[in-house]
Parts: sequence; C-alpha cells; structure tokens
Amino acid sequence: MTDVFAWLSEHTLLGADPGPLVLALLGALTIGLSKSGLSGTATLSVVLMAQAFGAKPSVGLVLPLLIAADLMGYLINRHGGSWRPVWSMVPPAMLGVVIGWFFLDQIDNTAARSVIGWLTLGLLAFKLILDWKRQEFLALTEHPLFSWIMGLTAGVTTMLANAAGPVMTVYLLSKHLEKKDHIGVFVRFFLFINLFKVPFSADLGIINGRSLMTNLVLLPAVVGGILLGWQILQRIPQKSFEWLLFGLTLFAALWLIF
Repeated sequence: MTDVFAWLSEHTLLGADPGPLVLALLGALTIGLSKSGLSGTATLSVVLMAQAFGAKPSVGLVLPLLIAADLMGYLINRHGGSWRPVWSMVPPAMLGVVIGWFFLDQIDNTAARSVIGWLTLGLLAFKLILDWKRQEFLALTEHPLFSWIMGLTAGVTTMLANAAGPVMTVYLLSKHLEKKDHIGVFVRFFLFINLFKVPFSADLGIINGRSLMTNLVLLPAVVGGILLGWQILQRIPQKSFEWLLFGLTLFAALWLIF
C-alpha cells in the first residue's frame, strides 16, 4: 500500500495522504452519477474535487473526466434530441468561457475556493427558486434575450467551476422537450462546450501531464458512477435522492467558503 501511495505522489496530483484520494474517488463517482441522469450530483462533484486538489487545479483536472463521461452519455443518448437547440446557446457560451478564462487567470487558489463556494450556493438558491416559482420563472424564457443570457451564464460558470448544469437545465425546461430529447440535447451541449474549454484550461496550466495521469486513476470511478446511477434511478425516487445531495452540497459549499 505504501508503494501505491508513493507512485501516486510521484506521478499524479494525489499525495501520500489517503484523504484526498477518497474525496477524489467520491468526486469522480458523482460525475458518473450526474451523467447517468442524477443531475443533482454534479454540483457536489465540484466541491469534492475542490477539497481534494485545491479549487483552481480541480477545474482543469475535472474537465477530461467530464469529457469522457460526456462521450459515453452521447453514445448512449445519441438517438434522443438533436444539435439544433444547442447552436442558439453556443455563441454566448463560448464568449462566457473566454470571460471565465480571463477571471480564472487573475485569481489565486484561495480566491478560487471562495468563488466556487459562493457560486455553488448561488446555484443551490437558483434550484430552490425554480422549484418554488417554476411556471412564473419559465414565463421569462419567452424573451428574445433569454438564450443569450443562459448561454453566457453557462459559459462563465462552466469555465470557473464546471458547474453549468442547473443553468442548462433551466434553458431546456423552456423548450418543453420530452425526457429523452432533454437528455440528448444536454449531453450534446456539454460535449461541445467542454471540448471547447480544453485549450483555455491548458493555457492556464491546469491541464498537464500529472493531471492527465490523475484522470486515468479516477476514470474507473466515473464509469462506476454511471453504472451505479442507472441502478439508483430504478430503485430510489430521484427527488428524494437529489434532496439528500442538496444537503450534502450545501455543507460542502460552506466548508469551501469558511
């Protein structure tokens, strides 16, 4: 076991302490869960990875894992949805990525922890408002600027914290898609935008050889999360499961900030 941790410490971003490895494996597992259809797990993965690796490095480290999960999700859901609803959000989302890249380059790891923590709290509050005033909120989606605002917000949040899932969910709710088409468009958007983010993350130095080796170590947990998520969806009410995750994510976000 000592040799294993020595190898991890030498070749990956995981040190000799088993604590970060446990957090990272849980974070990778929740990435898989989120791509299986349990979307509420995505925000939890953000804070787990930030605790395991530091806020700023975690943004780049998580990206290849998300792309691998997006590819699997696209292959599974390629017959649902189409690329057409994606394209209206792509230009503002690309602009949002550039804005997020600029700000991420300016802040240090301590500031990044606070940004990710507060951003997570904002997304949790967003979920509560949407659940409470869903119909009233969705009435705003008829405005011509809605796609641009959602796209820009998704681009900034995904570059700063890989946390644009709730934003994209609101946009897709406004399209009144069937569940199969909703998931198909969702995975298409994130496959495109996550691939677009790669050169920006590499430019910041948060994707590098050691981070990619760490991805190889964690990838089996992502696959395991996808398989586990399918089983959970068949056995546990999704709403109850996601409220449990809401509480865990709230705790983790406060942990990041304070």
